[in-house]
Amino acid sequence: MKVLALDIATKTGWCNETSSGVWDFNIKRGESVGMRLIRFRSKLLEMIELSHPDVIVYELPAGQYKSSIMVASEMIGVLKTICEDQKINYAHESAKEIKKFATGNGNAGKPLMIKAASEAGLSVIDDNHADAFHLYRLFNSKHNI
Repeated sequence: MKVLALDIATKTGWCNETSSGVWDFNIKRGESVGMRLIRFRSKLLEMIELSHPDVIVYELPAGQYKSSIMVASEMIGVLKTICEDQKINYAHESAKEIKKFATGNGNAGKPLMIKAASEAGLSVIDDNHADAFHLYRLFNSKHNI
């Protein structure tokens, strides 16, 4: 089973069986906020075409900032629509479960998540990259992939 893992946010971490990275969906000066969703949709469709995932797993939005939760929720709506249209399964994991899997601590901070990913062999770009990496590994371990 081919898995694409996404830590969805303005800076979206992604990981699949062959590569990983971060997509930056910051709004540029003079653009509407809808451009983030348009770029995310385009990048996601490109990744689907290139890697043909059987399932896309994403991290549920959490945190203390309402605006970042709203951004992630809108992007998840785009993801679900694309998955339904393309007949791709999707699943999610909580941040707490990903952190516990990666570090043994469900409340681990970003530095600990980055350290755990680095120790597992990832050349870490940022915390979003690390989270997607750990999400990919967690999903695969749960499904014996």
